[in-house]
Amino acid sequence: GSEAAGEQGQEEEAEDRLKEHMDNLLDKSTKTRQVALQSLRLAFSSKTLSEFLLERRLMLTDSLEKCLKKGKGEEQALAGTVLTLLCLQMGSGPEGEEVFRNLKPLLISVLTDSTASPSARQSCATALGMCCYVAAADLE
Repeated sequence: GSEAAGEQGQEEEAEDRLKEHMDNLLDKSTKTRQVALQSLRLAFSSKTLSEFLLERRLMLTDSLEKCLKKGKGEEQALAGTVLTLLCLQMGSGPEGEEVFRNLKPLLISVLTDSTASPSARQSCATALGMCCYVAAADLE
């Protein structure tokens, strides 16, 4: 009994940290946003969080969109990576498709922007390819 309660507490603590990282994506400080993106990248790549993310995907998509639009260099590259992992977490269902559909124009925009950093463009190209493979309903 106490072991299950301990696991429940750890789960809630981890979710609280994830929520805090998601909130930090909207911080004014570039460094704070980058740290939040790095933490989310680590969390999304080490554990299946699809149920937790399902109800937060729109807020997270909006935050990632802001990081891609307003950020520069490393922040855009991290946002592209987190977006790829979010898409993988959401899977090939309607939720993954919705995330991809919402951010596809922005990914293409960063990818084709010759003034964007090479790492940001590469990350957006990877995100575009992976999300298209996983979540695009339209075969085109």
